[in-house]
Amino acid sequence: MWAIRRASVRIKSQSLSSIAFWACSGKLDTTCFSYTDHVRLGGPAPSMSDGSLLIWRFSSHTGNHSFSSQAGSQSEKEVIKEADMSGSESESEDELNPLDSEEVVAESNGGERKGSSELFKVVVDSSTMSAKNAFDKWVEEGHELSRSEISHAMFEFRRRKMYGKALQMSEWLETQKTVEFSERDYASRVDLIAKVRGMQKAEAYIDKIPESFKGEIVYRTLLANYVLNNDTKKAEKVFNKMKDLNLPITSFACNQLLLLYKRTDKKKIADVLLLMEKEDVKPSLFTYRLLIETKGMSNDIIGMEQVLETLKAEGLEPDLRLQAVLARQYVYAGMKEKAKEVLKQMEGSNLSENRGAFSSLLQIYASLGSVDDVKRVWEACENHPRLEECMNAIEAFGKLKKVEEAEAVFDQMSKKWNRLSAKHYTSMLKVYANNKMLVKGKEIVKQMSESGCRLGPLTWDALVKLYIESGEIEKADSVLNKASQQLNMKPLFATYMTILDQYAKKGDVHNAEKIFYKMRQVGYVSRYRQYDALLQAYINAKVPLYGFRERLKADNVFPGKVLAERLAQVDAFKKTVVSDLLD
Repeated sequence: MWAIRRASVRIKSQSLSSIAFWACSGKLDTTCFSYTDHVRLGGPAPSMSDGSLLIWRFSSHTGNHSFSSQAGSQSEKEVIKEADMSGSESESEDELNPLDSEEVVAESNGGERKGSSELFKVVVDSSTMSAKNAFDKWVEEGHELSRSEISHAMFEFRRRKMYGKALQMSEWLETQKTVEFSERDYASRVDLIAKVRGMQKAEAYIDKIPESFKGEIVYRTLLANYVLNNDTKKAEKVFNKMKDLNLPITSFACNQLLLLYKRTDKKKIADVLLLMEKEDVKPSLFTYRLLIETKGMSNDIIGMEQVLETLKAEGLEPDLRLQAVLARQYVYAGMKEKAKEVLKQMEGSNLSENRGAFSSLLQIYASLGSVDDVKRVWEACENHPRLEECMNAIEAFGKLKKVEEAEAVFDQMSKKWNRLSAKHYTSMLKVYANNKMLVKGKEIVKQMSESGCRLGPLTWDALVKLYIESGEIEKADSVLNKASQQLNMKPLFATYMTILDQYAKKGDVHNAEKIFYKMRQVGYVSRYRQYDALLQAYINAKVPLYGFRERLKADNVFPGKVLAERLAQVDAFKKTVVSDLLD
């Protein structure tokens, strides 16, 4: 049950677009419009008793740590943390999968699917044959097209981010008379079209789905992809449509909004919590994990620990992923002893029996700079390692500047698995990039090419960073340009930001604006992070910038303290220019 006392304010049928739930000193100021259909929340604010924990603890001020103080934008420290933690698993799209298949659940719980799909193997091994022909040949050879095999093959494609092949398989399946499409199949197609062909095509496909199959799974899949693109307006529009269609409001949909607002407008997080309370949607472990991470990212460790207390008061126990989030936040807050306490809890009484924790332990011990602990965890699994553990060990040793140890793990991985995918090579490429080893980095890329790997967004990202770390920004820009032309998917947000940050440092306004424009072209909604870097380019170039406040306003980005100070610096340049003219 919720540990939130039901508000006495009457709330009618709601649509998500405008609650302004403002919390101060444990009271709710409901003087603004709500997320309800044209219904204003008026009257006295509902009081919160000592037992009303989750909303109160998340929204109330704790010293100087207040989400509302920055009008929804990110602080400079949060931007740095977000960049440092971009590789952690806490926000991976697979972790909160809209299709929620059994295989995904098993994988997220640390399980490992035994064997490989024969249908998947046929496509991978027939690189010279089209996917459709490979599927046709598989059926012609007398293989049974069972639901289990289809699910297994689709999981293999998705796990390797081979979305183009997965989409071809989905389209092929629909032509097979022996397979009857379910709502989950249609939702899977929506997800794949969004990833391969874009959101507009995905929405258009929904119009073609039979009405009886347009349920909650289909729309939450569309919602998840808009969240993935940080498109707030579209995400809210989809959520509103789900309510208009009287589809059930689930913790998944609410968690997607929490994930979105964590990135774009933290004030609205409390709005979603209030909506969940009203709709009697019970928060999941993922809900708490997002709240804990958001508090930690804002340096509100006390608030983070209070949310953890609420979780336990609800009878829930932190899982490994939530513990990993806690440990990471303690690391970034400089609270190493508390981080180590959580890590010991993750290890349990017998490390070798707690296999699901290995990957996170490798990552976090590396962040603590603890070489001995990284070696100890790796030794516990190196006799029978999993691919994910190998990659995390490679990256952990790389972060610790132990390149030889990373290479030894990569060699072991290469011998155990004859056919590695691009992401496995990329783990080693990132090590060379972070250690400015350009020659070895080029060698690993050559190996990838010779083995027939198709370079994906993660590989291009590592390649860009390799050239950036070697001081070759023009080459990195050229690589990004090639990636945008060759990829079926757009390059990562972080890849663009790596180059934008470099141009900003150089004060190269022309190229900074070019990258900023390209990000908009490929669908990355302009956020505080891009504007902050662009503004820094103008400051370093010592040239005035006109119309910047209007650009921020048009993108619904509100300058926090740091951004406001930088805007003042640019304004000072304008005065200097005017003064020169007058003189």
